[in-house]
Amino acid sequence: MLDFPLWKKLGILLICLLGVVFTMPNGFYGTVEQANDARAQIELGEPVTPERQAAIDGWPSFLPSGLVNLGLDLRGGAHVLLEVKLADVYSERMDGFWPDLRDALRENDAIGTVRRVDSADDELKVRIGNPEALNQALTIANELTQPVVTLSGIGARDYDVTLEENLLVVRMSEVEKLATDDRTMEQTLEIVRRRVDETGTREPTIQRQGSERVLVQVPGIGSARELLEILGQTAKLTFHHVEGRTSDPEGRAGPGNIIVPAQDEPGTYYIVEKRAIVSGEDLVDAQPGFDQNGQASVNFRFNPAGARKFGEHTQEHVGEPFATVLDGEVITAPVIREPILGGNGQITGNFSVEGATSLSILLRAGALPAEIIPLEQRTIGPELGADSIEAGKLACLVAFAAVLVFMVLCYGLFGVFADIALILNVALIFALLSVIGATLTLPGIAGIVLTIGMAVDANVLIFERIREELKRAKGPARAIELGYEKAFSAILDANITTFIAAAILFLMGSGPVKGFAVTLGLGIMTSVFTAIFVTRLFVVIYLETRKPKTVEI
Repeated sequence: MLDFPLWKKLGILLICLLGVVFTMPNGFYGTVEQANDARAQIELGEPVTPERQAAIDGWPSFLPSGLVNLGLDLRGGAHVLLEVKLADVYSERMDGFWPDLRDALRENDAIGTVRRVDSADDELKVRIGNPEALNQALTIANELTQPVVTLSGIGARDYDVTLEENLLVVRMSEVEKLATDDRTMEQTLEIVRRRVDETGTREPTIQRQGSERVLVQVPGIGSARELLEILGQTAKLTFHHVEGRTSDPEGRAGPGNIIVPAQDEPGTYYIVEKRAIVSGEDLVDAQPGFDQNGQASVNFRFNPAGARKFGEHTQEHVGEPFATVLDGEVITAPVIREPILGGNGQITGNFSVEGATSLSILLRAGALPAEIIPLEQRTIGPELGADSIEAGKLACLVAFAAVLVFMVLCYGLFGVFADIALILNVALIFALLSVIGATLTLPGIAGIVLTIGMAVDANVLIFERIREELKRAKGPARAIELGYEKAFSAILDANITTFIAAAILFLMGSGPVKGFAVTLGLGIMTSVFTAIFVTRLFVVIYLETRKPKTVEI
């Protein structure tokens, strides 16, 4: 076991060197973080300002720039609890079902006229011209419904169709409501995650709470109000055919139409078809840019389905205007000069560069499917995190110093070897945390402190075993070889069982428990490596260079 070929020595030294190099950025945390943020902002299309260039120049690009992400309890940040208005989606579903139902009913001449009457948001009521044909209308409506297969509703359909007071009434079934609620919550979680990620923040906590709530914790952000401004913007983009203009917001729009205000023309309103030609859900990309006049704009690209629908409409309505509606306001209503068939387009308006960049970020993230209402909001000041970091540093330094002194007093030169390996062990832990982008929390610091204490366990087992072999009058080289060989199984068993416990904590725990499990698990792997390979390398070099006849442990 003391036969170390050159390639193995170089490999161990290389791993230790890489650990030190990848840990180094954490020693210059503020500088590296500013450089990373500046590079990320420029990649998103923001201009290269002198401040951003200075931040980039502060940390060379050829050096590693991965950092250990600090959790909310260390860095400060924002905590908000949101409620999703799931009922908003029901109204949109009924509005989307109405055109298909209307067209299907009109194909049957016996039904006569088809008119939608006022009803609750989660239902659709239709009056037909010939009441005697209600049963035929009921059959047609039922044919438009689709089966919903769930564990609790096998055979159910997405809509329940009934006849009430000479009206055809369509409602979402309870099974479909549950399925819709789940889809809405999953979509909300994904869009919230995209919006937070686009801001460049690191390791946010975004998780569902109950049936209609979302918990969002974002380290490093200024305040809960700032976070709510990012999340609360709807950025719902749709394109509509324009029927006309008016100055009366309460005027009659006509069946199937709505009145929408113009964003940059106070007192001007557009009458547009309620059903959108294409929506922001069909966008696959949006980037800030400039139009032919040098004004800031947003360039977008549709997916194949959106490009086809947009191209067909522009082919059929050349010479007519169409409106780009953003969050319930018409931001532009150009006349279609020629068919737009490529799936690419441009949104122009009274944008600043920052406004165009912000809009493109929101469009890429997508529109929230339903309104969100903040139920709880807290801003955690960075000074609390700073106190936690200082307390964690003090605990680590005290534990570190105590272990170092103990090892030197107990094992002399071999204790020095163990101490050097312990320092490299901590460097390797932080290097792995930086590379995988893990988040360090207060429990994570506790895991590191525990690892410092556990890291020398393997060396203690080895050194005590060497002592026993020396007492049996074995030579130094043979005693050291047997010490490593016979202690190996005990070291492996002890660390495997601890690693299993850490894995279970990670898989079954959440939040702080996972943070503790991550640092503990990584610490076990690095401590085994440093004890079995690094300290042994030092001992081998010592034996090869000094060739001692006796060894004092």
